[in-house]
Amino acid sequence: MRFTQGLYGYAVALFVCLAGAGLFLLITPQSREEHIPRREYSITVANFNHAVPYTMWKPAKDPDGWIPNSNRIAKGADGAQVLYLGYATAKREHAMFVQSNERPAAGFASRMANSDKSVGTEQVNGQPWDKRLREDKDQRTLVRVLPDVTLVVTGTADWPELAQLAGALQEIPKT
Repeated sequence: MRFTQGLYGYAVALFVCLAGAGLFLLITPQSREEHIPRREYSITVANFNHAVPYTMWKPAKDPDGWIPNSNRIAKGADGAQVLYLGYATAKREHAMFVQSNERPAAGFASRMANSDKSVGTEQVNGQPWDKRLREDKDQRTLVRVLPDVTLVVTGTADWPELAQLAGALQEIPKT
């Protein structure tokens, strides 16, 4: 009983606990590598293409070093289909491509950008994209409104990275 009493007992118990924790940390595998889950989006894109009545857009090829990490189809404010493709960029920022035929297009674009204020235009593959900035959220957005669809590229990525994603977009014919 003397072993569990007093300062000596307390010190032994503390040592045993710390030794056990140290042993656990020593034998537990630890990875120092970054792990960003990769989410394939080809089936989501195919399903979206079948569900919408217009020619859709998708990246022809993911930009080098980018990891697609999210994708989904959702309903827009007026019941329109919305496609979301999310990425971790080469600089490990966030970028997302969103498209929909939701109307009014300006309302959809403003909601995706968290801003309705233009800060200029960006030429991407010879096409003008509206630039929007939401400084308090560190969010930059490129918007292109076409007759039947609105394209939005947004995220914490810098302007060149967003333009890189916008430049990778291509029209996919209806199937």
